[in-house]
Amino acid sequence: MRNIIRLSTILFLINISYLNAETIVTDSTSDSTIDSNITSTTKLTSPPPSAITPQINVSNSDLCTVGIAGAVQTQILGISMGTVYTEENCIRLKLSKQLYNLGMRVAAVSALCADRSVFMAMKNSGTPCPIDGLTGQSAADRWEEVPERWPDAELNDKGEWNEGKKSQARGIGAVGGLFALLLLLL
Repeated sequence: MRNIIRLSTILFLINISYLNAETIVTDSTSDSTIDSNITSTTKLTSPPPSAITPQINVSNSDLCTVGIAGAVQTQILGISMGTVYTEENCIRLKLSKQLYNLGMRVAAVSALCADRSVFMAMKNSGTPCPIDGLTGQSAADRWEEVPERWPDAELNDKGEWNEGKKSQARGIGAVGGLFALLLLLL
């Protein structure tokens, strides 16, 4: 029992000394020097150049036009073009329908006869296209007298293209030349 009292006394004294203990504060200062040598490389990648195709709106169903557009881009040069092509047969059909609706049936057939395939179909069926107000056999005789007025007669007396075909050929040649130039730059 004596040991228990001694142990209790020691624990009590340790406990009291712990409660009365002061906090120890230490101050420390350190100096350091850091030398660093950093080498970095930055690679800047930019988006590729782009040729934007023009928007051609021909969504109206009553128009006889077709929009054609295209673009070509190289690292150096970009070309973008667009145009509207008028479809002649569509116009011919619309005009013929309007003439027929107005009661002008001979004029409607005559408007359709401007197309070579219709002209030849009418000729082969024995009902030639009207010309100069003539119909039937008299129209057939008149067509034989003036073959230069047939729809497929696109060349003039000298064998040259008419102005519409020349303009179309120039446009196609210009576009083809630009694309060839771009291919050479690649």
